[in-house]
Amino acid sequence: MVIVGAGYTGLWTAYYLAKADPTLRIVVLEKETVGFGASGRNGGWCSALFPASARKLAALPGSSRSAAIEMHRAMQASVNEVGLVAAAEGIDCDYHKGGTIVLARSAAQLARARAEVAEAHEWGPGDLRFLSRSEVETDVRATKVLGATFTPHCAVIHPGKLVRGLAAVVERRGVTIHESTPVSSVEVGRAITPYGVVRAEVVVRATEGFTPGRAVAPVYSLVVATEPLSDATWDRIGLADRPSFSDHRHLIIYGQRTADGRLVFGGRGAPYHFRSRVRPSYDEEPRVFAKLQATLRDLFALDDVRFTHAWGGALGVPRDWCASVGLANGLAWAGGYVGDGVSTTNLAGRTLTDLILRRDTALTRLPWVGHQSRNWEPEPFRWLGINAGLRAMTLADAEERLTRHNSQIARLMGPLLGS
Repeated sequence: MVIVGAGYTGLWTAYYLAKADPTLRIVVLEKETVGFGASGRNGGWCSALFPASARKLAALPGSSRSAAIEMHRAMQASVNEVGLVAAAEGIDCDYHKGGTIVLARSAAQLARARAEVAEAHEWGPGDLRFLSRSEVETDVRATKVLGATFTPHCAVIHPGKLVRGLAAVVERRGVTIHESTPVSSVEVGRAITPYGVVRAEVVVRATEGFTPGRAVAPVYSLVVATEPLSDATWDRIGLADRPSFSDHRHLIIYGQRTADGRLVFGGRGAPYHFRSRVRPSYDEEPRVFAKLQATLRDLFALDDVRFTHAWGGALGVPRDWCASVGLANGLAWAGGYVGDGVSTTNLAGRTLTDLILRRDTALTRLPWVGHQSRNWEPEPFRWLGINAGLRAMTLADAEERLTRHNSQIARLMGPLLGS
């Protein structure tokens, strides 16, 4: 068995395969180092979020309303599974399940929060709750809060600790990881490297945002982190149970309180680069870093806080914003998580294991299995479209600040963004 990519997808797949059949010979090939991509540099949300909406999942060929609900439940179970494996295998990754609170800080955001709760009750077990302003303030003291939504189905983790710990676990189980080993081609029965051809009955492509071609577009997400904050500052902010946090704006933001007392805060806004180029220099966008710092300062009135770290990286976005996993003719794949990959990769690893071992299970019948997103448009249309979409979300938030009504720009963009 050969797996291309030593991020969460590749390592979870190796873990469950080795656990299911210790006699398998499993090799993981990685161009850089373990966790070099999004797995080692994300914002640390291990959530039940899936990039495509329940309605979209239910509308997939061969899917249904009940299948979409089962996908939702499988994502919830994956959040718990990551914590269970970390505890069982001794992976110290600062896992803590405090849920997610998404603040509503304008009239338009408040209406959107109520609508999301109503939709969640229609499509799932109804575990997304609306919180009043007073309920929010008992746990989170943010500015301009009118209400919020809360789900218990999210944990926070340290991404680097998780991916490195998982790599150590799979190596103890007999899996071989070859770092600094680029793969130039994945074909039926083999992966081609500069050092020779690795042959296997099944080849797994687990390259996510680094996947060549037009299957996914690498879109950058950037993150900043504060110094460890004082107890007095935390008393002022709240977040005592370490929930992940965001608000209901259109341009995505995400944050967490780390185990060592920092605020880690990220978001979109960095440009997509022509012809899907991914380069180390793109990890740094001073303009976006400054905007993230300003947003976090505004969110918690943090004028006196120092920022000590900033980083970024690419994540994989399929054309229809729907992640997928599958196996056909000896070639397996998983990816297109649109930034929701920390727990989704775990589900992918378990699902790929069942597919590879030819097991017919509840996981192999989920609606994302075998899904094929259509390719992105050729350049320059891909560059124009993606960057126009990013700009549109920024304009949508500005529109709502001016009109105090739900954005018409966002409504028009919704079908292109997984809604």
